[in-house]
Amino acid sequence: MPRAAHPTLAFLASDAPGPQEAAGRLARLYGQTNPADADVLVPLGGDGFMLQTLRDAMVSGKAVYGMNRGTVGFLMNEYDENDLRERIAAADQEIIRPLVMEAVDVTGKTTRALAINEVSLFRQSYQAAKLSIFVDGHLRLEDLICDGVMVATPAGSTAYNLSAHGPILPLDAPLLALTPVSPFRPRRWRGALLPNQSTVRFDVLEDEKRPVNAVADNAEVKSVRSVTVRESRSETATVLFDSSHSWDERILTEQFRY
Repeated sequence: MPRAAHPTLAFLASDAPGPQEAAGRLARLYGQTNPADADVLVPLGGDGFMLQTLRDAMVSGKAVYGMNRGTVGFLMNEYDENDLRERIAAADQEIIRPLVMEAVDVTGKTTRALAINEVSLFRQSYQAAKLSIFVDGHLRLEDLICDGVMVATPAGSTAYNLSAHGPILPLDAPLLALTPVSPFRPRRWRGALLPNQSTVRFDVLEDEKRPVNAVADNAEVKSVRSVTVRESRSETATVLFDSSHSWDERILTEQFRY
């Protein structure tokens, strides 16, 4: 959908002083529209605040143009106060589909949460986690002993997934990365690439002896017994990137870092 040549903007800032000051300056320069009425949301902060804004934008359907006032800012555009409306009107648009996590804890309670980056399972104690992995109902790995495992989206493939030596995925790749964290058995298993239509289920084995937590981005469920992960069929987030520093260019740059 074409964007307005002069979009109305809502500046959102994380709690840190730098983003708060930047939001005040930008509001004086471009005006501040109520987020519910704005054409575009402009979060100022780091990737964590960007993820929070994207989750909120899935409900409103607003486009999000983030500017980095944090540390890494991989999901953000460079901070620049000049010609902001023109840059936003000319920005490239990417549609992100989050993961849906349904986690059942040891009491039988089911928790649903969305993740733009990844859904992760982690050992809760000194004992390694012991998991079975099912893909579309088929048992693919009977016993995975590890510190953790995750399912990452293309948007999240350069985050924790990359730190765990998972693959980097282009944003438009119809894939999910299934990546272990410090696998002990099978020692040589390094994960898998799955079609984005796949449903992955993790069953926690010996859950009393080896308790496991599940995390969807920053939403944590403790002491899970089973976790199901799939790509959402309905929720989406719209992200705007400067054409001079597109997502594809960032992905290529990241792959040639050393």
